[in-house]
Amino acid sequence: MNTEQGFALKAMLLTLAIIAVTSIAAASGVRAAAPTTTVSSTDACLPQFQHEMRALHSKDSHNLCELTRGKVVMVVNTASQCGYTGQFADLEALYQDYKDKDFVILGFPSDSFKQEHADEEKTASVCFVNFGVTFPMMATTPVTGSDANSVFQAVTAASGEAPKWNFHKYIVAADGSEVQSFPSKVIPTDRAITDVIDSYLATAAK
Repeated sequence: MNTEQGFALKAMLLTLAIIAVTSIAAASGVRAAAPTTTVSSTDACLPQFQHEMRALHSKDSHNLCELTRGKVVMVVNTASQCGYTGQFADLEALYQDYKDKDFVILGFPSDSFKQEHADEEKTASVCFVNFGVTFPMMATTPVTGSDANSVFQAVTAASGEAPKWNFHKYIVAADGSEVQSFPSKVIPTDRAITDVIDSYLATAAK
């Protein structure tokens, strides 16, 4: 066997191995997380967070780099007129449990599924008054398709899964090496989610 044939054989074997791993993950119901751009320094932040976004019902902006630098991040699209709106309480409970452990939640109100108020004041009232949300909430933006905001474009590409409904959750490792995706029906405090957060935090601490 010559050198070129050897390289070709190795490439074929690697491809077969990747297909096998993907098939096993799909069969087990686990959404395989595609690696995204990574960072190696706690002084840096991930490319998808290197900008500012307007805060909900405000002229002020959130600096996503400052909010997320060196942290495990949950990204979630929200809606204040949805059957899952009650998950705001679970999100806030999760945030209170983990906010001092290098973890942050970024909330993105969206009318992509036609269940958000047109008036941001009403959206803010649901979030901040009705549910006492204290984690950062952005202004209302699209989260699906070509009009999706840049953060959702990035997490959709990294996870291979776009939001199918409100309160779709993504968990991004602190170094960006992994992104896990959870559908609306999985509540924020579910063990499946907290296990991923704990794992990402442990890895970041090493």
